[in-house]
Amino acid sequence: MGEVEIRAAGAGELAAVLEFWQVAAENESRPADTMAAVEALHGRDPGALIVAVDGGEIVGTVIAGWDGWRCHIYRLAVAPWRRREGIGGRLVAAAEERFRQFGGTRVDAMVLDENDAAHRIWGTSGYRQQDDWSRWVKPLSAPEP
Repeated sequence: MGEVEIRAAGAGELAAVLEFWQVAAENESRPADTMAAVEALHGRDPGALIVAVDGGEIVGTVIAGWDGWRCHIYRLAVAPWRRREGIGGRLVAAAEERFRQFGGTRVDAMVLDENDAAHRIWGTSGYRQQDDWSRWVKPLSAPEP
């Protein structure tokens, strides 16, 4: 184990990010991640996908999305064999710094209700569950060709 580097993902790492999410991220209650979706994210905002890399291996990710109005964090994931080393906290801090540079004033994070391990990292990082909001979702069909 070397020094963990926190930085924006490169275009050549997108396939490795998808593979990483298969072992390190929750995937059950949403549409499957696809290369097209990750490429679209990276093409629109190359700095949004942040990775933690150790010796060329991706050991963590976070998506720090900024829509010009709000700051949103998605896909915080740390390799199961590297948890409790502070990598998740460093990724959250990198996302927050990105938002500060844009002038963001409040961050929301998508966290599964039953993911107790995730609740610990978010609580330790100063986040709290908001009781007066619920997330509403609707899958979109693919656009007509």
